[in-house]
Formats: sequence, C-alpha cells, structure tokens
Amino acid sequence: MASSLREKQIASLRRMINLNAATGSTSVASETTFSVLIYDKHGQDIISPLLSVKELREMGVTLHMLLHSERGEVPDVPAIYFCQPTEENLIRIGQDFNDGLYSSYYLNFISPISRQKMEDLALAALQAGCQASIKKVYDQYVNFISLEEDMFTLKHQGSEALSYYAVNRGDVKDSDIDIIMDSIVDSLFSVFVNLGQVPIIRCQRGNAAESVGERLDKKLRENLRDTRNSFFTGLGTDTFAAGQLSFQRPLLVLVDRNVDLATPLHHTWTYQALTHDVLNLSLNRITLVEQDQAHPTARSKTKEYDLNDMDNFWATHKGSAFPDVAAAVEAELEEYKKAESHIKGLKADLPGDDAIDLLSDNTAKLTSAITSLPELIKKKTEIDKHMSIAMALLNSIKSRKLDVFFETEEKIMGRATLERPLLEIIKDPECGSPQDKMRIFLIMYLCAANMTDAEFNDYATALVEADADTKALLYLKRWKSLMKMTAGGGMSEYTGGVAKTVSMFSKLMNQGSALVVEGVNFVLKENKLPLTRIVDHLMELKNSEEEKEYRYFDPKLLRPGDTSGAVPRTRTPFQEAVVMVVGGGNYMEYGNLVSYAKKKSGTSNKRIIYGCTDVVNPEQFLDQLTKLGGEIS
Repeated sequence: MASSLREKQIASLRRMINLNAATGSTSVASETTFSVLIYDKHGQDIISPLLSVKELREMGVTLHMLLHSERGEVPDVPAIYFCQPTEENLIRIGQDFNDGLYSSYYLNFISPISRQKMEDLALAALQAGCQASIKKVYDQYVNFISLEEDMFTLKHQGSEALSYYAVNRGDVKDSDIDIIMDSIVDSLFSVFVNLGQVPIIRCQRGNAAESVGERLDKKLRENLRDTRNSFFTGLGTDTFAAGQLSFQRPLLVLVDRNVDLATPLHHTWTYQALTHDVLNLSLNRITLVEQDQAHPTARSKTKEYDLNDMDNFWATHKGSAFPDVAAAVEAELEEYKKAESHIKGLKADLPGDDAIDLLSDNTAKLTSAITSLPELIKKKTEIDKHMSIAMALLNSIKSRKLDVFFETEEKIMGRATLERPLLEIIKDPECGSPQDKMRIFLIMYLCAANMTDAEFNDYATALVEADADTKALLYLKRWKSLMKMTAGGGMSEYTGGVAKTVSMFSKLMNQGSALVVEGVNFVLKENKLPLTRIVDHLMELKNSEEEKEYRYFDPKLLRPGDTSGAVPRTRTPFQEAVVMVVGGGNYMEYGNLVSYAKKKSGTSNKRIIYGCTDVVNPEQFLDQLTKLGGEIS
C-alpha cells in the first residue's frame, strides 16, 4: 500500500474529471477543459470528503448538480456523469439524451454496468439520435467513501440498506441478504482494485462476514483467471495495479458487528469519537448552532465546519483525550495572542536620517510580519473553530454528566469495581438523558457474565421510570441467549476501552471565553477493544482459539480445494491489513486500531485500514437495536 487508499481514490476521481486521460498526460494538463459534473447521491457522498468546490473549479468543473434535480441545457460543454448504474439512474440519463441537454457525454459508473443495462443505454441513445455525442463509458471501481487516509465506509445516504438492522431484522428474506452481501462485495472489490493488491481473506464463521468472505474470494478468483482483463496483472504506469510489486500481500479481516455490541454504545472521550457521538460528525463535517452569549434574544447562527486533515489542529488532536484537546486549544490561543501582540508592537516611531541601520532592521521585521499574516489568519480561524466545537462538547458533557458515564463504562468493560451502583446512576434525574442510561445498562448487560431475572427487571423498571424506550432490552435478551447456544459464545471478552481513568474529572468549568478543564488525573493505558485483539491475533498469526475460529481464503490459489479446512501457507506476520466490519462501525474502534498500529510500528511498520458498511454513532445504533426489539414485542 505504497500510497494511501484515499490518495488513490482521489487520483481516480481526478482522472475521471480529466475526461479519463492519463493524469501524467502533459497535452491535457496544459489546458483546462471546462465541464459539467452530474452525480447521484452516492456519487456526491464519494466526492464530498475528497474534493472541495474550489478544487473542482480548478479542474474546470463549472457546474456540479444532482442527476435527479431540475437541469437546463448547457451547450458546447462536456457533461461528466458519475453515478451508480441503477435502473432509475439509467432512465434519467436516457431522458437527458432525449432532451439534448449536453453536446457530449462522458458516462462514469461507480460500479460496473451489466451487459444488459449497457444495451438498454445504447438503445436509449439510438432512439434519441445522440450516439455520436457519447464519447466514453467507464466503470470506475470507486464504490466506497474515504473518510480518512486509513478509514473508509461503504454508504452514507441510504446507509440503512447495509445497516445492522437491515441484516438482522426478523422479516429479512434470503433474497434481501443476497442483495446486501453482493453490494458489500462489490465495494470491497473496488477497494482492492484501487490498492492494486489481492488480499488473503480471514473471516469469522457462521455469519454475514463469512458470506462476504466466500463471495469476495470467488469474485477475486474469477477476475484473476481472466488474465487479459484482470486488474491485478497489468504493469503499466496508468493501471490500477501500481501497488502490485509489494512482496507482502495485505490481510483482509472480515468481522461481524455481533462480535462486539458494547463498543458502539460506549460513551467515549477521544476528540473525534466524542464529536461523532455528541455533535453528529457526518462525512467529515458538523453543523453547530451557536447562540450569541452577549445577546441571548438574538437569532442563533448555524455554522458548518469541515474536519479533515487539511485542518492541522484536527489532524494532530483527533485521537487525543478531550481534556488534552481543551488544553491544546488554550495553548494555541495563547500562542496566537503573543504573535498578534508582536505584530502590533512593530508600530515603533521611525528614526531620523542618522539611524538607517535601525530603519532597515524595522523594515525587515515588518516584511517578516506581513509575510506571516496569511498563516496567522488561517490559524486564528482554526482556533475559533475548535474553540466553538470544544465549548459545544463541554456544554453537553456538563449538562449530561458524560464524564460519569464514561468512567463507569470503562470500569464495567474493564471488570473493575464500581464506586457508585449503576442502578443509582440510572435513577439519578440529574444524570444524563434516557438514551445515555439505556446505553450504559446495555453495556453492563452485555459484559456481565450472568445477571439474574430479578436484577434485570429492577434495571428495566428504573429505565422505564427514567423515560427510556426499553424495546432494545427485548432484542439484547434474545440475542444473548442465542449467542450462548453457539460454539463461539458470541461476545469477545472485554479488556476495557482506550483509557483507564483514576478520578478523571473533579471539575469541569468555563471561565469567561477561556475553555478550562481542571482536576484532570488522566492515566493512559493502551487497552485493546475486542476488534483490535482479533486483528492482533490474525496479523501476528498467534496460535489461539480466535485464529482457529476464522476461515482462510487465498484467491490466488486457483484450485483452492476445501477452503473450510485451508490453513495459512506462511507463518510470517502481516504488515498490512484491511479490517472490515459488516453491520456498522464507529470512530472508537478506528482510533483503537490506529493507536495499536502506531504502537506496533516501533518494532515493524504495521499499516491498518479500517472499513465498515456504515458509520453509526451510539444513539443511531441504539435506535437500530430499539427497532429490532420492537419487532419482537
């Protein structure tokens, strides 16, 4: 994985906007071709975290519009279509042909278009008499959304189609499951086409992850068999297979969400995960409603903030604990104030003619200050943004007492003794929202080796009195009893979250405009979440029960024989892995894998990419469990 998955996807999109000419082609690069970009909602989600409006303009995109919006005729400009080859989309493209909206068409499909649909499209072009205007038709193989250098998701808008609820609902048919599995396989195939490498696949037995593993193995094997059209055999500079000269192949770890239902419900304390939980971080963007404190009666302002690696503060601190982030925002603000004071102090009186040296010295200082101004202004914007986000988080922490939930859950997941009984926290009207209370109880229930019916009923009664919707309890109770009957026992053992806390927060307060978090006694202890521990066992090829539970597929073995009994041919630990969670992922697991890879990189250069069918925050996941419970009642 020479360059990141995100960079490779950006390169694919740039090539597409460059009318599919080679990115290194000097003849095309010398002049910008103006074009119109038309995408469906999934195409919009893929482009949104990768290319800004400014970058699209620089590449010559004068207009970008949704396929199913009202669009007028734009003559003499090529139209670049970027969408899924669905029946609905193809009908709309055919309508555009009939209306003669554009003089030339470059059709780019996110996933491969079938032969039948291609014939239907050709027929629509013939009927409209615009076949000469269709310049190119491409399968782009970019059916995934890159959120980070080392994180991707399969869907955003319409993600409920691939959600935990969609796979586990009571009335799901085999045909529905087939559609979901094929959709996941199609996206994972796109991921490895972009990486240019054929993975070795390990997947858990007896669930959706196993089905994905079997189908992906078959799809990769079929592609490798067709040597003329395989994505993994070309050596040209402009092929996808740029990474194929790597001697080590990546490991693909396929895990079902059912392996760990507690982590997606956990109250967390790292900046990125907390922002996702409290402020609903979505496609690297959040929307904040800000009230002017000086004028409480004035209308509140809605502000959108992008949070990506272009933001230096975010790139540095997204994985840090919130108290450290609050301290870093304060430190950055102080540093900015010093720089500002320094520039203001340069307004010294100009000296007389006999002090030319002093004048030239002042001029040099002034020139230096003017040069640093743009960077200083950018830094101030960044500080203001993170000050606003940190204040919004702090207000939620204080009003919902999230620190209490975080500490208690860490102790539950780490099998430590609770200072305050959980029932007391649930009954406390000052402590958290009904959803917070439901989340902490479900974590207790999932992690408890045994809980009597009487205890369960006491908690359920307290939750009802706290106005919590208890339907999720019905689903989890049935789920736990089913897991006990399976050989694997269902849940992996917990060793706690990202941090072990000791009297974590004694005081959370806001002084004036400054953000202050005091009384911090924060002891970092790298604990592995269940997913990280599974990845560790499989990458290091540890001879453990967990490793034996996972099936082994190697698509390069053209005669695989009995894959159920296949064993690794080599015992060399893996340096690169793609981890895929079927049924929804979260930033807490992503952060835990990132810190594991960093820790391991001290001895060997480990690289891990985290992927999931959809990214869900704890309240969204709780809603899915509640819907599943509602079907039982």
